[in-house]
Amino acid sequence: MLTRRQVNTGLMVGALAGAPGFAAAQAGKTISLPAPRTEGGVSLRAALQKRQSIREFADRPLPPPLLSDLLWAAYGINRPASGDRTAPSWRHAAVIDIYVAMADGVWLYAPKEHELRLHVAGDLRVQTGMQDFVGKAPVDLVYVAQGDEMGSVGEEERRLWATADTAFIGQNVYLLAAAEGLATVFRASVPRTQLAASLGLAAQQFITAAQTVGYPRS
Repeated sequence: MLTRRQVNTGLMVGALAGAPGFAAAQAGKTISLPAPRTEGGVSLRAALQKRQSIREFADRPLPPPLLSDLLWAAYGINRPASGDRTAPSWRHAAVIDIYVAMADGVWLYAPKEHELRLHVAGDLRVQTGMQDFVGKAPVDLVYVAQGDEMGSVGEEERRLWATADTAFIGQNVYLLAAAEGLATVFRASVPRTQLAASLGLAAQQFITAAQTVGYPRS
């Protein structure tokens, strides 16, 4: 069974070769994201004032600098010396991965390198939720927990703490979206079994939630 660390070193290529949609993926393809902006912008209080859930999205894609800022704010590394993240995590384990579903494929966010790695080619956005807008918005974030890295705690506790960690990440996305004039909504209605199969997730990986991000529809 693969751990996240093995996936990040490229071993997922062999393990997922038979997974749905993986045959079309270009193994090893990555997108190096621009350096995130870590200074400036609106105040925290202003972002909190503007924070809201929006469910109507334009089909306009996010430019790379904004996508970079979004993913760094969500769960990027803010202390390079230690590798610590912008959101807290259960027992400092950092077991949540972010899969980024866009029109050109599903990409795995690698915080250490601040890059996207192609996981599955093809547009799977419509599979990330029950709502009509998920297939049209430019970005659907899928939060996946690495259960095998949570030690000996039981299944119920794993899901509890993984969901809590996901909520921290989701709030970071909300605040960045508010600061940048984006629309976002955190979603629990996800076809988990179908989506997990399409993503080729291992048995100990489980989807906690999803979050749609894009420009608001005018």
